[in-house]
Amino acid sequence: MYAEIDLELSWSEEQLPQVERTKHVHSLHPYLGKFIPQLVEVFLRRHFRPGDCVFDPFAGSGTTLVEANAFGAHAVGCDISAFNCLLSRVKTAAHSLGALELALKGTLEEARRSAPADASSASAWLRSWYSERALGELLAYREALDRLDGATADAARVVLSRAARSARLTTHFDLDAPRAPQREPYWCHKHRRTCRPVGEAMKFLRRYTADTIRRLREFAALRTPAEVVVLHEDARRVQLPRRPSGIVTSPPYPGLIDYHEQHRYAYELLALRDRSADEIGAAARGRSRQSVRAYVDDMVAVLANAHRQLPAGAPVIIVVNDSRDLYPEILARSRVRLEARLTRHVNRRTGRRAGEFYEDVLVCRAA
Repeated sequence: MYAEIDLELSWSEEQLPQVERTKHVHSLHPYLGKFIPQLVEVFLRRHFRPGDCVFDPFAGSGTTLVEANAFGAHAVGCDISAFNCLLSRVKTAAHSLGALELALKGTLEEARRSAPADASSASAWLRSWYSERALGELLAYREALDRLDGATADAARVVLSRAARSARLTTHFDLDAPRAPQREPYWCHKHRRTCRPVGEAMKFLRRYTADTIRRLREFAALRTPAEVVVLHEDARRVQLPRRPSGIVTSPPYPGLIDYHEQHRYAYELLALRDRSADEIGAAARGRSRQSVRAYVDDMVAVLANAHRQLPAGAPVIIVVNDSRDLYPEILARSRVRLEARLTRHVNRRTGRRAGEFYEDVLVCRAA
């Protein structure tokens, strides 16, 4: 039996179509495990005021940070994944839009005009997951973006990463987590016909250059002067640059997702620092009793560290599918008091992971 469903946190497809769930920068790059921005909007209205500071110890793709800024609240986000931090910074930066558009279009044109780069020195992983042409085009774009700097270079890196995701040698219906390169024609469950693996990257670089410019312009119209800080740090130990008013977060679930591995192409192409060994609840560790106990201890460390930096009574909002009932212990050991346990209905509408389930929203206060 589930508790009464909070209707303000549960939407039908008709009430909340995909175009709204993926508005402006929230779909700047695909990301497994993010929560929808409308949830954050509700939490901000219920528990915060403009001018407050919202902390997300698991910033992920930056959903909380984006919505906090649009709400007029300052935001601090922390994540162990360098790619997540890159993506969050690009989404929330105050871009000079005209200069950004010129730079991204110029980088694309420079890469298009140059011959595909020599891929012989690329990593074995890259050479196994891309056709020679696609990898050469990605590397040519990488060489072109090296002439950029600051937030503009970071935006180009996100374009490159998104194109690399689409240009892999994989089936059209399994872009989320392909297990092995697909080099031969295959029966496509998505298109209901025989398809061939992608052999180029330039068409994706063109498409995502235009899409990135459009999405950043859309968010710029909503962006406020509120400060956003993104820290590539471990939430168990991070020292925050300012005192937050409260927390809104969706932590990892034990044994579900490898957050570094889902963006492996970005780490390979951009030489990002890999801290996957420090991930909490990584899928690679499984769901054994030992792994689950380690997850509990790690989450206690995260919340206890945050608690030391929160004012008494600060709201702590945690969105989690607590099917193992781990959070009563986690909260008690972290000195975070549970006020309400809300239930929301989740209907994942698209993709091979489509389905429905129930999710908890833990409304807590720092003791």
